[in-house]
Amino acid sequence: MRVILAGKCATRRADADWLRGTYAASERRVCGLLTMAVSSYRYHTIRCDDELRVRLVELAREKPRFGYRRLHVLLLRAGEAVNHKRVHRVYREAGLSLRRKKRKHCVREGQPLLERTAANQEWGLDFVHDAVECGRVIRVLSVVDAYTRECPALEVDTSFASRRVTRVLDGIIVERGVPGAIRVDNGPEFSSRHFLAWCIERGIELIQIQPGKPTQNARVESFHGRLREECLNVNWFQNLFDAKRKIAEWRVEYNEERPHSSLGYLTPSEYAARAAKASCGNDGDKAALENSSAFASGVSHIPTAPATGISETKQDQNVV
Repeated sequence: MRVILAGKCATRRADADWLRGTYAASERRVCGLLTMAVSSYRYHTIRCDDELRVRLVELAREKPRFGYRRLHVLLLRAGEAVNHKRVHRVYREAGLSLRRKKRKHCVREGQPLLERTAANQEWGLDFVHDAVECGRVIRVLSVVDAYTRECPALEVDTSFASRRVTRVLDGIIVERGVPGAIRVDNGPEFSSRHFLAWCIERGIELIQIQPGKPTQNARVESFHGRLREECLNVNWFQNLFDAKRKIAEWRVEYNEERPHSSLGYLTPSEYAARAAKASCGNDGDKAALENSSAFASGVSHIPTAPATGISETKQDQNVV
């Protein structure tokens, strides 16, 4: 049986007509089943919206980008007392609704955080905002190593273009080497053609998180929490230069003095030094193992003179 949903009177009246025509039920029986008053079923509107429709069409032609709310204001200014709900109904019936273009969003596939096993395998980049004494907004570019949790750079300025970001990264690469991947959000600084070309030229994998999901770059977000609580919220920046000085001092303290809980309460610099030392030890053990296996197989790494030279010398002596 047809599913009957309670709604507006016009819809319920149509449902009642269908029931009467299908099951030959009386008017009162159908209204009782629909919990609808018989007077409401028999009611026929006598309203006429022709004048309002004509007036709305005229206003819409004069102001084609005005919605029904602004057209309602124009009607009130003209001295026409009309309810905004009636204006909306007639506005839609006349086909005057504006077509809104939906903004196209870049589709990103989420990539979970991977456990890194060495420095420079992945860097995380993001911005954090603050203000100086005069109220001017400043931005801080944060760069965090995903393995050692070191902060190679905290660049402070009022604005950042993508070329400025790549200059900062080039300076870090000179000291630390090229990273394997960079994890960023979808800001204009990280999605410009210049930044994409810069990553391709250096063979760096660019990992862009999904919009509205900062937890996909959780290491940088955690670092920003410490930066906000321990530096930005406890300092008063008189100007941009004062902010640069104080934030640079905190970066040195974070890298060399502050114990990090996820690193066994070592500082990031100490953890990076231990990781580098362990890596060198593993490489030395591997080289020693290769050398021992070579000696066991009878292969010598010391160059020897060819045997043909000795035999030729003996032959010459015999001839003499």
